Amino acid sequence: MLSLDLHPIFRNNRDIELALRRFIFAAARSGDPVAEIIPGKGSGQLNRRVMAFLDQKHIQKLYVRRETDPGNTGRILVHFT
Repeated sequence: MLSLDLHPIFRNNRDIELALRRFIFAAARSGDPVAEIIPGKGSGQLNRRVMAFLDQKHIQKLYVRRETDPGNTGRILVHFT
């Protein structure tokens, strides 16, 4: 499973946007059915930012569904097939 951990770059908005964009396009091309994005638990601000990114219309076209991992709320699972 492909994984993107946002902990190391959580303070730089441009780096977060770029990392998410690169990751989601690479994950969509990879053929893996599920990829994980790890914004962490924290205050929830980074989690909301990731969800807003995934909710953009041109990004939604790349995946089937997304969900917060029920066992770990600091992890978002993105399903491609």
